[in-house]
Amino acid sequence: MFVGRERELAELQDALKEHRLVTLTGTGGVGKSRLARQLVKLAPVADAADACWADLWQLRDEELLASLVADACGLSDHTPRMPVDVICDWIGDRELLLVLDSCEHVLAACRRMVLVLLDSCPRLRILATSRELLQLDEEFVAEILPLPRATDAAELFLRRATEAGHLPEPGELNLVTELCDYLDGLPLALELAAGALRHSSIEELLQRPRHELSREEDQVPLVAPRRHDVLRTALGWSHELCTPMERLLWARVSIVHGHFDEALAVALCSGGPLFPLDVSAALAGLVEKSVVTRHRGRFVLLDTVREYGRLWLDELGELDSMADAHASYFLTQAQLADSTWTSAEQTGWYRTIKEAHPDLCAALDHFIAHDVDAALELATLTGFYWTCCGHAHTAQLYLSRTLKACDSQGPVRERAVWALGLTHLLQGNHATGTHLARQCLENARSAEDATGLLRAAYLQAMSDLLQGNPQPGLELLEHALDNARARGAAGTEQPAPQAVMMCRMLRLFALTGLGSLEQSLEAATALREECVAMGEHWIRSYADYQMCVIALRERDGELALEYARSMLHAKQQIGDTFGIALGLDMLAAAFSANGDGHSAALASGAGQRLWDAVGHPQRGAPDVAPLREAGEDIARRLVGAGPYESYRNEAAHADPGEMLAWAAGGEPPL
Repeated sequence: MFVGRERELAELQDALKEHRLVTLTGTGGVGKSRLARQLVKLAPVADAADACWADLWQLRDEELLASLVADACGLSDHTPRMPVDVICDWIGDRELLLVLDSCEHVLAACRRMVLVLLDSCPRLRILATSRELLQLDEEFVAEILPLPRATDAAELFLRRATEAGHLPEPGELNLVTELCDYLDGLPLALELAAGALRHSSIEELLQRPRHELSREEDQVPLVAPRRHDVLRTALGWSHELCTPMERLLWARVSIVHGHFDEALAVALCSGGPLFPLDVSAALAGLVEKSVVTRHRGRFVLLDTVREYGRLWLDELGELDSMADAHASYFLTQAQLADSTWTSAEQTGWYRTIKEAHPDLCAALDHFIAHDVDAALELATLTGFYWTCCGHAHTAQLYLSRTLKACDSQGPVRERAVWALGLTHLLQGNHATGTHLARQCLENARSAEDATGLLRAAYLQAMSDLLQGNPQPGLELLEHALDNARARGAAGTEQPAPQAVMMCRMLRLFALTGLGSLEQSLEAATALREECVAMGEHWIRSYADYQMCVIALRERDGELALEYARSMLHAKQQIGDTFGIALGLDMLAAAFSANGDGHSAALASGAGQRLWDAVGHPQRGAPDVAPLREAGEDIARRLVGAGPYESYRNEAAHADPGEMLAWAAGGEPPL
């Protein structure tokens, strides 16, 4: 529950109405982020969905700033444009509040991006939190001060102590104001102190010396520590009240950049005196002391708390070894994701890779500096996931970096070139993608590499299909699949199952594009059954897509509706925005085929919102465009051109989650 700040909230609401850039500044732990979140709830925007929050504390590389902000805006860009251009185009003249939390980590890059955004997006407002000012002419600065000690600070402390189950004894209440005064009314310091009551009374806290890492060089004790030292004092109290295992875990887990779960903490932080069972117990203790925060079922260290842990990690001499362990852990995660891709674990890995984005970037940066071969492997393994989930620019950045830094030859490098080609093709950069596909084909043939040939055939066939040439793509795919079967039967090589299934999937597109509907349907049915048995969703969704296309061509509206919904379900399981947009297009066409123009308009409008997020006009294989256009024409005739556009526009501005729930078979929200 939010405490106090009524005057500041009122003033900042007025400031956001008058100024397009408002920066909340103040010392660490003063409550800038929490105040910003409260402001978002009261934000002067037309739609609550038009407020986007970007956690910049995850960043250590300013090149990734725009990509992180695009992700915060819900963009899943599949174009070759620079991310900041994507953001500008998506915002356009819409009314939006963008929150940039913790700008001090990438201050120079924030300045540049904010200038571009404000210049390009006339109705955009930006709310920034930062320990340092952006120093821009447009900036309205609000210095956030600590809470009044005798009122709001005391109320916050008592509330947090009550929530933690450690309410001060009646005889201690007279010391609450003294503690709030000593901690200068700093909210995070007060919350840490409330967590410390489990082991200490308020009187004992007041008698504790300041922690050695927060003392001035002259070691002279201060009666009233300055604000930038107050938080260190409270952190020091919490640290001293921790058990040795809790202290060690605090230091080690500070190497994590984003959110984490208990399994990650155990895997990464166990070692030496800290056994796995100790990690679980220590994590629970850190949560109880308000050192670790729970967030949506996962854990996170607040930025200042993480910085303090890093200081101790360095003092322990473990900073380098933990950075090595962190990077190695995420490389292992990527290897596991790749090895189990065609299984029921696929959807979980998609979520894991998405949630671990800041840590994967940190691991890549570490490997680029210390082990370029490992960097190339990690960039390759994550590249496909990132490209499918809207991080194509990041995938391309790291693939290009690692290929340039590493001169090793072999299968890993060839797969990296393939992954880079895929990013270009899915961004619509056909010339570069095709060039890389041909390079992969030449190398795979020279090396007599069946798996490499499958991947290269997939890339080249995708280029052919996207440019409306299914025949050469089909021939190439069938040759690669025949070669893989022959080598597998001879025992000379067992091609990667993922590569085999991806080529089988793309073969469906080629067959459908050539009009071989019966052959395509038979192959799609078999492939889908295998995917269902495995629990696989990505390939299954595209089998559903092709079966929907075939049903539409054969004018079976009910069957088309069934396959379109099945595709949407599979794509939602892995969070593939591009695929969901395709599925909504198919759903709209299926509704039209069933004579339901109203639902067709709703599905088309919901899809348009996602196409905007993807950054492309409606896409798919060229042979699908006539089906989409015919469906739109039918729907307009069914309900009338004016009502059709009205329904479509309403759906495009409705809550995306509600629209997807409806698309899956629920009640329409409109």
